[in-house]
Amino acid sequence: MINIITKSLNDINIEWKPLGKLLIRTKGTKITASQMKELHKDDAPLRIFAGGKTFALVNFDDIPKKDINREPSIIVKSRGIIEFEYYDKPFSHKNEMWSYHSKDKNINIKYIYYILKNQEKYFQNLGSKMQMPQIATPDTDKFEIPIPPISVQTEIVRILDTFTALTAELTAELTAELTARKKQYNYYRDKLLTFKEDEVEWKTVEEIFYLKNGYTPSKSESKFWENGDIPWFRMEDIRENGRVLNDALQKINKIAVKGGKLFSENSIIISTSATIGEHALVTVPYLSNQRFTNISLKEEYQDHFDIRFIFYYCFILCNWCKKNTTVSNFSSVDMNGFKKFKFPIPPLKEQARIVEILDKFDALTNSITEGLPREIALRQKQYEYYRNLLLDFPKVQE
Repeated sequence: MINIITKSLNDINIEWKPLGKLLIRTKGTKITASQMKELHKDDAPLRIFAGGKTFALVNFDDIPKKDINREPSIIVKSRGIIEFEYYDKPFSHKNEMWSYHSKDKNINIKYIYYILKNQEKYFQNLGSKMQMPQIATPDTDKFEIPIPPISVQTEIVRILDTFTALTAELTAELTAELTARKKQYNYYRDKLLTFKEDEVEWKTVEEIFYLKNGYTPSKSESKFWENGDIPWFRMEDIRENGRVLNDALQKINKIAVKGGKLFSENSIIISTSATIGEHALVTVPYLSNQRFTNISLKEEYQDHFDIRFIFYYCFILCNWCKKNTTVSNFSSVDMNGFKKFKFPIPPLKEQARIVEILDKFDALTNSITEGLPREIALRQKQYEYYRNLLLDFPKVQE
């Protein structure tokens, strides 16, 4: 069907028209973020859009009747994250945004939406020239749209709607599978790491480990950051590269190191402030920022532990951290309690057995975790390929 459409278009002279001449542009309603929050009711029928994914649900009499749009429309999110959204129920939006609808029976408004969605990067690049990314009404009003026959517009919308639904369905199925596998993994991990009080020896964190706080070298001293080769870890490293780290996204120069001493390899970094309860094993000498508490085995305990066993038991420690926080300007872990948290010391052979099992579970979970975005990305690329193919109209040079 796609080939039939694209081939048939080769014989048609496609007219291009500015968006402002094709559609009716509407303004929003004068409302602040605090008013949206105050008026919001979970079961209210009218949606008011703000930037990004933000919206409020309000009653029809909460805003002026003239500001309510009841036509299927394209909403232009013109500030911050510049994007387009299609909506076909009654709505309004903040007045720094605008929307378009059509009264022309020869225009399928959702076809125009797909054209604009396909050009989001163009508008985002246009808006990036401003200090606060934004576009103005002339940017969309003057943007030219190819207008094939209404029958072609409708068929393009049908195909792209189908692709969108299939992509969403696949994402939901794979995400559900991943969630189930993770729950299964967490259950068996916690079961393997559960010991009776009198079954093994127990020691506190402060008995077993050296504890060191991370820090951030002065950003105003460019020499600290130029030509650096020392890994300096932040939460972004765990988010980007997982829980076993051998390199950092940012590096610092050796002159930025306090006392000239790095944190030792095979240490565990644990986030104990701001974002709490994340951890990773670092396999190289390094530094970290102040959000991390860094723990490394004392010499007298290095023959008592497999570092991978400690890594896995830190999932138990991190769960404890999430439940034991203090709040000031931002959340932080109760460090007195943290130091008293106890680690079990099972025989090394038992540690090795547990590590072997959890490594296998971890590999399986990670393969699914990596496979999910890979599969979704593949489907998304396939979708974008066909969308580009369908919406790539030749423009006749006058």
